[in-house]
Amino acid sequence: MPGEWSVGLCDCFGDFNTCCLTFWCPCVTFGRTAEIVDRGSICCQWLYGCTKRSSMRTQYNLQESPCLDCCVHFWCGPCALCQEYRELEKRGFNMANGWEGSNKVVGCFHGMTTPPRKQSMCF
Repeated sequence: MPGEWSVGLCDCFGDFNTCCLTFWCPCVTFGRTAEIVDRGSICCQWLYGCTKRSSMRTQYNLQESPCLDCCVHFWCGPCALCQEYRELEKRGFNMANGWEGSNKVVGCFHGMTTPPRKQSMCF
């Protein structure tokens, strides 16, 4: 059973900074959210916001509400971006630092955490 979002779709004004950022620079909000959802991979800017919302919902087992993801982004695009941004913040991500700057905070390590020890050849 899908879980609940920790932030409501219409709770945009609950975080004035995110609300202003999304209103004036929605591409920044979208880009930061997409980077976290994509786990640091390069984001294709041409993808629709609804695809990132769907990925985020799948990744965190969130319900598709109040309607289909594409409908949410079509009718309430700025609110959807705010909700997604704030959801990731509440999950411990530092949105301004992106994936690489946040993954150690929330315990998501990938790759080696310590360098390999020095190797030599024995004859």
